[in-house]
Amino acid sequence: MKKPALIIDLKFEPGSVRDALPGAFGDREVINLADPASRDRDLSAAGYALVWQPEADLFSRASHLAAVFSGGAGVDHVLKLPGLPEIPLIRFVDHTLTTRMSEWIVMQALLHLRQHHRYEMQRHDRRWQELPQPAANEVTVGIMGLGVLGQDAAAKLSMMGFQVIGWSRSAKTIAGIRTFAGGELDDFLALTDILVGLLPLTAETRGIFDRRIFAGLRRDGALGGPVFINAGRGGSQVEEDLIAALNDQTLLAASLDVFETEPLPASSPFWSMANVFMTPHTAASTDVRALYAHVERQMLAHENGEGFEHVVDRQTGY
Repeated sequence: MKKPALIIDLKFEPGSVRDALPGAFGDREVINLADPASRDRDLSAAGYALVWQPEADLFSRASHLAAVFSGGAGVDHVLKLPGLPEIPLIRFVDHTLTTRMSEWIVMQALLHLRQHHRYEMQRHDRRWQELPQPAANEVTVGIMGLGVLGQDAAAKLSMMGFQVIGWSRSAKTIAGIRTFAGGELDDFLALTDILVGLLPLTAETRGIFDRRIFAGLRRDGALGGPVFINAGRGGSQVEEDLIAALNDQTLLAASLDVFETEPLPASSPFWSMANVFMTPHTAASTDVRALYAHVERQMLAHENGEGFEHVVDRQTGY
């Protein structure tokens, strides 16, 4: 029996999407919309779609889909798409993505622990001066968002010697990590030297990282002031408040991988702020081969009468 076709509409680097295709889906027909020869194809009989910033008319053209796969861990961009059908929406969960995110978070925490932005400023001024060096176990990293990514980051930060705590919307128990939930947010913030944002973007989390959150962080810690690290979603941060907090020392420094508007406009003050480390939404860049393997496993399981994994709850947004 012929397997249902898969549509791929990923606004990734086209070569990476194309080069990972040979052998990835066996004898299944794949319609890669990045290929000019496929752009005008009839999509009405396709069974699945793998998307990241797809064309606006995709779902009107592909009217018989059994499932939609997100090309990344986030799904807020998919939930906003016009005509998204009421079918399973599946997020990408894979050890490669989790590992990359934890690498980035640990790297940023260490940069702030070792006061790297200050040393970079000294290098710019050609000034040779040793700064006081706190130990990792003197610093508490507070993670907001304790899903797969947050729990892995917590474990790896703990291995590096940091004190780690976590906050989530609903209560969670994680071995070795003190956790807070819901209305305990202020207590969580008061203990936090480095705040890590790993929240999904929902109605409740949009703009959650604002002046009140930044002002609630611990001010008498070993770093000399609090630090904000965001690798979750850009819409979760109020950038006007964040810029003001960095300028008036409410925040000592920040590391940002996500922004309200992407690509980040050339007019953004973040570009010239010496106390900000930035990357272009690459903290957990998707490994396309791992993504394809994830999608193929899910499609085969469905076709064998098994359920999909990592299906998004549209009420919560993750």
